[in-house]
Amino acid sequence: MSADQPGERSGSVLIKGASVLGEQSADVLVVDGAVAEVGKVSKAAAGGAEVIDADGLVLLPGLVDLHTHLREPGREDAETVRTGSAAAAVGGYTAVLAMANTNPVTDTAEAAERVFDLGRQAGLVDVHPVGAVTKGLAGEELAELGLMARSRAGVRVFSDDGKCVADARVMRRALEYVKAFGGVISQHAQEPTLAGPSACCHEGEWSGKLGLPGWPGIAEEVIVARDVMLARHTGSRVHVAHASTAGTVEVLRWAKSQGIQVTAEVTPHHLLLTTDLLAGYDPTYKVNPPLRPTEDVEALRAALADGTIDAVATDHAPHARHDKEHAFGDAAFGMLGLETALGVVATVMVESGAMGWADVARVMATRPAEIAGLTDHGRPVAPGEPANLVLVDPAAPVTVDRDASVSLSRNNPWHGRTLAASVHTTLLRGATTVREGNLA
Repeated sequence: MSADQPGERSGSVLIKGASVLGEQSADVLVVDGAVAEVGKVSKAAAGGAEVIDADGLVLLPGLVDLHTHLREPGREDAETVRTGSAAAAVGGYTAVLAMANTNPVTDTAEAAERVFDLGRQAGLVDVHPVGAVTKGLAGEELAELGLMARSRAGVRVFSDDGKCVADARVMRRALEYVKAFGGVISQHAQEPTLAGPSACCHEGEWSGKLGLPGWPGIAEEVIVARDVMLARHTGSRVHVAHASTAGTVEVLRWAKSQGIQVTAEVTPHHLLLTTDLLAGYDPTYKVNPPLRPTEDVEALRAALADGTIDAVATDHAPHARHDKEHAFGDAAFGMLGLETALGVVATVMVESGAMGWADVARVMATRPAEIAGLTDHGRPVAPGEPANLVLVDPAAPVTVDRDASVSLSRNNPWHGRTLAASVHTTLLRGATTVREGNLA
């Protein structure tokens, strides 16, 4: 049947027999970038749609990452918007938020629009720039928050990530400013007099054994505590980036009980990896905030399961080899995360029974989209909704090979580990970006 014959649907996809959110099995027909039907759909009714046999696969909303470092502009040797978008799509993402600590910093409307346009050109995921809170990430003078919000990029999330907005007066002003247009400040919580730039190991037994500068949990917790009080005072929204300690969980739980507008994310690596991995001084495991002890990891898992922590965010931080291959103290902070995040969450949370696939959709798609104000992502799998979707194979574990990554960088903490579940297919507005685990 040719494309112009009656009954044929141009640009349509029929997903046959998927387990929607890991629950009921259904066919899902996608037409013109949106979900058209959910239920029993015959191939005849679907016309000439591309058919995906989804028997045994779980269908979720496309994943949304609140915290991605794409490095462009300035460090295209480590990652570009295109290669980072490819890594995101392979990981099941349909939208990512690109952090502002590029060179130049994303602290103007023009800079934000440049990143936004590069994402559109790549066309693999929706790339939404995060604007800097302060000019040049210097922590002193507010960046062009309003202009970035009114730009074509429509910036709604602002962060100096990599650096803490340590000055309480500046943080208060930022919260007051973004309240007018529904923005949110995402804070890298690291009180600089308690954990300076050289701090790289959780302060405790291992920092003493290894002789590495300590990064105590209290340096995170005091900033989180201060910022939730500032959010209460201003009536504005604050988001805690990469929460890493049990103490932070306690503060978040209290703040939410008081009705304070605070949300939080946890990274995949803080859900699984622990401080003892630093024993070999492998700089792959150098990350900020640092890996924490088992008791913190357990608290983070429980907080994610019960909703105290809202979202999983990768903090995907690619680095060129010459920035990572140093003595531990001199190496760059950060790990890759986009391609492996879903597998880590499946391993830690789903296989343990702590969460089901509907919960995974909540913490990796729905809540991140709500926090970022992305109305076309994290939506229900229902007629009329945008077809930003991912099919997951829960019976296909993957042994991670860093050299097989589509990212430009290789600082992968999961190399050699077997992770539960794998991404089978990713669709962005009904267009297949990943098919059977590979870029389409």
